[in-house]
Amino acid sequence: MTIVLIAIALYLAATALLVRAVAQDKLESLGKWFWPALGAVLLHGGYHLLVAWRTPGGPDMHFFAALSLVSLGMAAMTTLVGAQGRMAALGVFAFPLAAVLLFTYHANGHLPTSGLDWRLQLHAWTALLAYATLAIAALLALMLWAQERALRRREFHVWSRALPPLTELEDLLFRTIAVGFILLTATLLTGVLFVEDFLRQGLTHKTVLSVLSWLAFGALLFGRWRYGWRGGKAVRWTLAAMALLLLAFFGSKFVYEMVLRRN
Repeated sequence: MTIVLIAIALYLAATALLVRAVAQDKLESLGKWFWPALGAVLLHGGYHLLVAWRTPGGPDMHFFAALSLVSLGMAAMTTLVGAQGRMAALGVFAFPLAAVLLFTYHANGHLPTSGLDWRLQLHAWTALLAYATLAIAALLALMLWAQERALRRREFHVWSRALPPLTELEDLLFRTIAVGFILLTATLLTGVLFVEDFLRQGLTHKTVLSVLSWLAFGALLFGRWRYGWRGGKAVRWTLAAMALLLLAFFGSKFVYEMVLRRN
């Protein structure tokens, strides 16, 4: 519990420092927020390692654990990217989310995971990394939408100055989607290779939604390359594809684990 409380306190401290820097228009590439954020990420990851060590059957991959791990990936990527430029503003959303989901995971206890050999663990970890990367892309899409909307209305808020220029933000969005698309492709391939009997395990709807999300992200990248898609169209495609992915993974896990009480 001590590790969890310290990590949450550091996440919130990093958030407060970021909000203050944005409000004062003094957002730096390596500001005061960085060290609390880094400490929170390390403690967050350490807590999951401690649980995996103490829990029989391997790492906990159940619903709340998966949510916490995805938020950990988002916080870690935000910390690394934010340390190199103005994307630290992402932490205003990513750090409190990680704090909430870490506490939720701790409060709901830890369950042993059975039947996950190294191949299925590779599939699961690839999936979580893909979801974290594409969740960052969804946040970037929302920030892009907000920035474009402010520019159209000629509303120059302090928060808009904390973000990179529109073209740079858009380029970062598509680079993030490209990385997430590669990871999602690897997730689907490892699922096909390593997961046996989809129908018996009730994975059909999860697979269909994941493939639809993969097709949507692929279409978006193709549209960007071939037709120069950008702006509102890019935002809509990104959010729609991410919604399908959330339904595929967390929607399925919620129904099976929280409603039907199945592992």
